[in-house]
Amino acid sequence: MQIVVSRDVFRLAQVFTISRGSRTEAQVLTVRLSDDTAKGWGECVPYARYDETLDSVTAQIEGLPPGISRAALYDLLPAGAARNAVDCALWDLEAKRTGKPVWELAGLAAPGPEITAYTLSLDTPEKMRSQAQHHAHRPLLKIKLGTPDDMARLEAVRAGAPAARIIVDANEGWSAEVYADLAPHLVRLGVELVEQPLPAGQDEALIGMARPVPVCADESCHDRQSLPSLKGKYDVINIKLDKTGGLTEALALRSEGIALGYDVMVGCMVGSSLAMAPATLLAQGASVVDLDGPLLLAEDRETPLKFDERGVHPPEQALWG
Repeated sequence: MQIVVSRDVFRLAQVFTISRGSRTEAQVLTVRLSDDTAKGWGECVPYARYDETLDSVTAQIEGLPPGISRAALYDLLPAGAARNAVDCALWDLEAKRTGKPVWELAGLAAPGPEITAYTLSLDTPEKMRSQAQHHAHRPLLKIKLGTPDDMARLEAVRAGAPAARIIVDANEGWSAEVYADLAPHLVRLGVELVEQPLPAGQDEALIGMARPVPVCADESCHDRQSLPSLKGKYDVINIKLDKTGGLTEALALRSEGIALGYDVMVGCMVGSSLAMAPATLLAQGASVVDLDGPLLLAEDRETPLKFDERGVHPPEQALWG
């Protein structure tokens, strides 16, 4: 089996800003696997927050032995972007070999469309209100926050989209004091979920703190090994393929997390439809789905995912799975 890694760049439709910085493009790695019978592929987004670079992740993938299996992959690579791209490519390769869709191979029910959040980039209150007005027709908006002066942004988005459901992502940008001060206002403004208000590793303050709005672990939750450290702090876990290291671990994390009483959110990095395709299987029945990566792009894969009023649809076979 041959493994080929390539770098792809997708222009964003507009500048995308979170509390850690801004970007104008999505830089991804595409992994292609092939043997004598079929070809499969997957995508990952190396993330500097987790000490990943395009070079380091490429080296991890290129260092794998030939003929790698999903079971062996789990022991050879840690949870992260490299394992994700290879794991998803292996699922796609098996689907192409067998003529069976990945959902069937994984023992899942046939997937359908799921309503996805649409993310509003961090900006001035005035510009965020304008963004909200432009996207007020969408059923679920996600607001990027994470500064000490976010109250005006919250008010502006709610004014711009009075009927939309709203979730908030602080990207580790708040202190315990800022979160406690904002919490009553989150309730007043109808916010349904708060992602990662405090920095991962500094979230002990959430234990015993009133959580009038459910709090979701993102940077604090990577794979099943993260679950013990979340107890008493979080109500929801955000499962992303680039954190879990692929669909295999993501499905296991979802099952174990639900068994422990957590609600599930399925999220993404900013990538193409190829990165989102496996996550659409994971997203079936999730409390919150945030797979809007392709909607933020100015360009996408040749066979993109379908988005409509019913949400994000599972991929066509030409794309993945």
